[in-house]
Amino acid sequence: MEAFWQEFINSFRWDDDGCTFMYAILMVGAYALSIIIERVHFLMVRSNINAHRFMAEIQKLVRAGEVKQALALCDAAPDKALPKVVGASLRKVAENGQADFRAIQNSVDECTLEVIPSLQKRTGSLAMLANVATLLGLMGTVYGFILSFKAVSAAGIDAAEKARMLSAGISASMTATLLGLVVAIPAIMFYTFLYNKTARIIDEIDEHTVKLINLLTGNR
Repeated sequence: MEAFWQEFINSFRWDDDGCTFMYAILMVGAYALSIIIERVHFLMVRSNINAHRFMAEIQKLVRAGEVKQALALCDAAPDKALPKVVGASLRKVAENGQADFRAIQNSVDECTLEVIPSLQKRTGSLAMLANVATLLGLMGTVYGFILSFKAVSAAGIDAAEKARMLSAGISASMTATLLGLVVAIPAIMFYTFLYNKTARIIDEIDEHTVKLINLLTGNR
């Protein structure tokens, strides 16, 4: 395996034209990696919370009539998605002094429309970057075969030089394909993971805000 990766690294040393596709794929990979790091931190650290445990405490305080305490609990985690939306509904009750269904629902909808885009931001780009990496690898493959056919059909070149050019073209095509897949496969895997995590957070917001509104207004 070590010899394989050493040969893979050495493949960057073929002609400058062939390297163009390799470096383009690496740039796509670097951009995808930056998105993955930012999104994983945002969804798993900043926005993640034990929803059932948090809402159990909120419901306990609301049933006890401690709406302001419940609001303070939400304000203690202002960057997290669920506490932010729940806090919007509780703040409306605390401000008005009464639980008006329409007002609470509107505040929840407004806050949800602010939260959801931040949860979904840039995740979809990973799928696009995976496709771009694959297509760049395909372009490198086609270019490598063009080099190979030129080597075979070239006139006035001895057999040894033709063999060298042919192997260089095949190496360029195969290496570009491999590098494109090396970038595309993890990008697709992380896209699926982040998409599912985002959907789970949004489902938790929908589920728990409906339950909280029913608890606050008695609309069952």
